[in-house]
Amino acid sequence: MPRGEKSAYTDKQKRQAEHIEESEIDQGRSREDAERIAWATVNKQDGGGKKSGSGRKSTKKTSARTAKKGGS
Repeated sequence: MPRGEKSAYTDKQKRQAEHIEESEIDQGRSREDAERIAWATVNKQDGGGKKSGSGRKSTKKTSARTAKKGGS
């Protein structure tokens, strides 16, 4: 893979990708295709590598009541 840096992934994500890759190979895919499919699947499920850092936005949503503040 051209952008193949996998250090940003958790051990769990790496195990998932390995399991998916082996499954794809068992279904007759080439190793290259199986690896591509495995990492695409992990990315789709988890949105990529580790998620941390001060710049990350919270997934909390504000309620309509909080958003109005003072309303009528």
